[in-house]
Amino acid sequence: MCLIDHPDNTACLFSRVLLIGLISIWSLTCGFNQPYQTLKLAHVLDTSHPVHKAMTFMADKVSQYSDGQLRIDIYPSGQLGQERELIELLQIGSLAMTKVSTAPLESFIPEMKVLGIPYIFRDEAHRWEVLTGSIGQSLLLSGERCFLRGLCFYDAGSRSFYTKNIPIHTPSDLNGLKIRVMKSATSVNMVKALGGSPTPISWGELYTALQQGVVDGAENNPPSFYLSHHYEVCQYYTLDEHTCVPDILLISTSVWSDLNSQEQKWLQKAAEESVDYQRELWKKATQTALQEVQKSGVEIIYPDKTAFVQAAEKMHNKYRGTDLFQWIKKIKTIK
Repeated sequence: MCLIDHPDNTACLFSRVLLIGLISIWSLTCGFNQPYQTLKLAHVLDTSHPVHKAMTFMADKVSQYSDGQLRIDIYPSGQLGQERELIELLQIGSLAMTKVSTAPLESFIPEMKVLGIPYIFRDEAHRWEVLTGSIGQSLLLSGERCFLRGLCFYDAGSRSFYTKNIPIHTPSDLNGLKIRVMKSATSVNMVKALGGSPTPISWGELYTALQQGVVDGAENNPPSFYLSHHYEVCQYYTLDEHTCVPDILLISTSVWSDLNSQEQKWLQKAAEESVDYQRELWKKATQTALQEVQKSGVEIIYPDKTAFVQAAEKMHNKYRGTDLFQWIKKIKTIK
């Protein structure tokens, strides 16, 4: 079974399951005679985030298409847990849907590692050709053996380095710097390949970690850098755009199988339409974020990416002979 039970997460997971159970009981008690089905969707983002707005758009579309028969209730800002906890709640059927980065899915679905490899995509057009094509569809469904079904990928832009005191112009500038990464083996290997010292820290703890010097910097996309207020601590933002790790909208396979074919079509259609809506929001949010952090005094650096790409290629070659290298080859051959 793909659900990984960590002793230090047991109490926390139990409390989340209990909370969702109470919410479910309340819903059933207060809405016993209501002729509609409600799916609960939880995520860790702020309500101002483009992805949250896209999921609200999706919920409205689902209600519209189903004439109110199928509804989605959204619990943002980590109300029901952090990303790993939400994934585990989907696996046991205590939560219907969640949105997570593909990075924490690696320990559940090894194939997802390929999306975190630096410079795996040539450009934005190539990225979306992969994500919306047969490779993307295969990745969305690859978690079904772990009770997780992907509905769509959301744009999470390009991730770049931001640092407190030392500007990054080349990979060698990362030497000796502690860089926060997501709790993902691929993210750890990526920072190592580019010269830094990777330090996994949860997103909610990162602002304090930067303030206190636990890490020297981190890496993320412009809207996250801005909305998290990390620009208040970090003086430099280097747009090396090393990875484009998408977000993924997941549904529990047990919940999906409980939906009839018409409900599944309503939900899938609404999810896919929300992708186009979110991508437009994301472009605007990225432009706004870069303008605002620059106004606040952050120096934005546009480096020559050649050395970064060359360092990443060495990481690609380390996967030769593995199943993951087959995914790398498939992606690279997409025109």
